[in-house]
Amino acid sequence: MAIMITDECINCGACEPECPNTAIYEGGVEWTWGEGTSLDEVDFGDGTVVSGKEKQAPVSDEFYYIVTDKCTECVGFHEEPQCAAVCPVDCCVDDPDNEEEEETLLAKKAWMHGE
Repeated sequence: MAIMITDECINCGACEPECPNTAIYEGGVEWTWGEGTSLDEVDFGDGTVVSGKEKQAPVSDEFYYIVTDKCTECVGFHEEPQCAAVCPVDCCVDDPDNEEEEETLLAKKAWMHGE
């Protein structure tokens, strides 16, 4: 299950530097697949290929956000999601709409980091 940041976020930024996948961004900031990963490009399997450097639209304009497809819940890096561990208001929580097994999270980690 990916982690999400709720609207209780106080925009303190404590979570952002803790993410080993660079999946956390400040509200309104564009993100890329390649930042914090080894992805030069992403092939979506439907003929769409995106450069790892291509800017993507922010998920939120108001609060820090987590790019679900880059979140591995810190599996393979740490014993618990580091964003949740450092959040002073406990707004980094499991995303019920994006449940993933540990095996899937490890495969995502390997895909993003070329392992």
